Amino acid sequence: MEHTATGVQKYLNIVSQYDNEFKKWEARAEKIVKRYRDDNRSQHTNETAKFNILWSNVQTLIPAVYAKLPKAVAERRFGDNDPVGRVASELIERALDYEIEHYPDFRATMRYAVEDRFLGGRGSAWVRYEPHVRTLDVPEDGLQVTEDIDNEPAETLEGAENPENQDYTAGGEAEPQEEIEYECAPTDYVHWKDFGHSVARTWEEVTCVWRWVYMTREALTERFGEKMSKKIPLDSGPETLKSYGQSNKERTRAKVCELWDKETGKVYWFTKNYSELIDERDDPLELEGFFPCSKPLYSTTTSDTLIPVPDFVLYQDQANELDILSDRIDGLVKALRIRGVYDASQPALQRLLTEGDNNTLIPVDKWMQFSEKGGLKGAIDILPIDELANALLNCYRARTEIKAQIYEITGISDIIRGASAASETATAQQIKGQYAGLRLRSMQEEVALFASELIRLKAQVMCSKFQPQTIMLYAAAGQMSQPDQQMIPQAMQLMQDKPLRNFRIEVDADSLVQIDEQQNKKDRVEFLTAFGGFMREALPVGQQSPELVPMLVELIKFGIGGFKQAKPIEGVLDVALEQMKQKQAGPQEQKPDPEMMKMQAQQQSDQMRVQADTQAAQAKMQSDIQMTQAKAQAEMQIEQMKMQHAAQLEQQKLQFEGQLKNMEMQAAKERTELEAATKIMVARIGANPGLDLPLMEAQQAASEKVSAELGENVKMAIDHMAQMHENMANMHGETMNRIGGVMQTLAAPKRIVRGPDGKAVGVEVAA
Repeated sequence: MEHTATGVQKYLNIVSQYDNEFKKWEARAEKIVKRYRDDNRSQHTNETAKFNILWSNVQTLIPAVYAKLPKAVAERRFGDNDPVGRVASELIERALDYEIEHYPDFRATMRYAVEDRFLGGRGSAWVRYEPHVRTLDVPEDGLQVTEDIDNEPAETLEGAENPENQDYTAGGEAEPQEEIEYECAPTDYVHWKDFGHSVARTWEEVTCVWRWVYMTREALTERFGEKMSKKIPLDSGPETLKSYGQSNKERTRAKVCELWDKETGKVYWFTKNYSELIDERDDPLELEGFFPCSKPLYSTTTSDTLIPVPDFVLYQDQANELDILSDRIDGLVKALRIRGVYDASQPALQRLLTEGDNNTLIPVDKWMQFSEKGGLKGAIDILPIDELANALLNCYRARTEIKAQIYEITGISDIIRGASAASETATAQQIKGQYAGLRLRSMQEEVALFASELIRLKAQVMCSKFQPQTIMLYAAAGQMSQPDQQMIPQAMQLMQDKPLRNFRIEVDADSLVQIDEQQNKKDRVEFLTAFGGFMREALPVGQQSPELVPMLVELIKFGIGGFKQAKPIEGVLDVALEQMKQKQAGPQEQKPDPEMMKMQAQQQSDQMRVQADTQAAQAKMQSDIQMTQAKAQAEMQIEQMKMQHAAQLEQQKLQFEGQLKNMEMQAAKERTELEAATKIMVARIGANPGLDLPLMEAQQAASEKVSAELGENVKMAIDHMAQMHENMANMHGETMNRIGGVMQTLAAPKRIVRGPDGKAVGVEVAA
């Protein structure tokens, strides 16, 4: 059915469709509740006797599936060895335990929801965020005044019009400041009449859920403001109170609907008696599944409707027969008494049943005549009660058979009730208990799943809404170990990032029922024995082969995962195993074992073979390295010789050029001196012509002397150059000979040199 209406009318149509669909179920549930409370007997004094098997079964099943507060277990989703994740899961688990144990709402909610499941067939609950705010006001005298405000649910805090908390800045007064004093995530019980959802075949198809809340005028004003609260009439109240005689004058509350629409992602508040929406908001809690409630705790449902079938409906015919038989038994018991007639002429016979006592005789007049008439047998006739007694026994027998049929239908066996035959062996009783516990275990798992979903919702609210200091306070973080306290900031950051994706939060079904203390002790002793035996076997292996320690660590974690009692010591075990992982201990002495010695000899042989192969490979590698080094050394020597040769040539060239230059300078000097002497001589000859011949001879002699010295110097220079070239040629030849020797050595065949033990010790040139 498509809803074309908008606003309030759209959702009123959805609510009306639900009311029409679930009207028959609500009427049936009301009758079952009245029968459970036995209200008809209190209203009708002449009511026949009944056997309240409904109360008996419910009172038996409730403690069998829920007898104590659940124990929340928060674990890393994949069990990785992540210390930060371990600390975060421990913080979540501690905070959840504090919330569950400190506030009584969760205890009552679970109790009422389980009771509704076994009566009407559906139990539901609602999770919300409730911060408690206190106002900090600083008056003119400087003294701080605090005002505690115990708030309504979280939705009552946002957007509320509060005329008493208006702007205080007028007149120079300071605006009051607010801070969260403490915060919690309550779990509210929702009566089966006050809960509803869009009509669907399965819970996964539900698009919106709602609950009806009954609010006083003060609550309306605080939540919606004074202006809006005046528009909402106080003409409603809980229907249960109406059923028990509450008058309209006493019903001073407004019935407000809080509806969560998954399709729009918004929350709406409205009432049937007001034509507009009271309030509308975006998703205030930001939960993964959007709905603030878990899937209700159902009795019997099918895949085509969410209308539950109460358990009592399945055996109500047998219960009616049980009531009829109980009434018959009551009548037979009342009728089962001595009745009869006697001879009126003998009034003493009446005294026989009223006054007769042990050793008491009652006199009878005219005894002869009395005895002739047959005596006592002839004067009195008692109504026979054999048939009444047989009928009573048959009624008892029939009632027992009907009770057995009811127990078979409901799954309550005689072993659960503690009734068993004395002839049965302990094994037979154990088999009966296991068989009877199959259906009971299924009910326990359903209740545990319901509690787990509620706790998951609570955990999401705590991780996304709570302040870090609140979580640390609830979790008693100061009592954690010092290494864990150092990882708390990282753990808090991890908790705020999709907690359900990083962690797995669940409730064990066994934690909801009373566990046998002897069995609990037995499990603990079994765990300690198994763990001690494993440690005795694992420690020597870890000491002899440290590389196997990680594998042993994983095996220990795998073994501990099967013991629920060992989960609290996981952190301590991680630290201890990490320290053991880093230890290196010497091997312990063990008795010689032939098989072990054979295996060790084989291992040594394999090790020697591997070692020989390794040494051969190392020798070959060393030979290759030596050849490479020799080749590189020869090339380096050649390069050095070339550089030295070039340097010597350059040096000799420079020396020759210097000598040649000196010779030229000397010749130029001598030439200059000769020219000066010649000029002087020419001047003298001009002045004295008789001296020209000796002077000319002297000049010629000097010129010849200069030429001779110059020729000698040139010859010496040429000889020096020739000697230098010869030296360079010799040096080059010597270098080439050395290079040839090195190359010949590198190209020569090699052989491996082995020591006395046959192991390779080096490489040499073969002869």
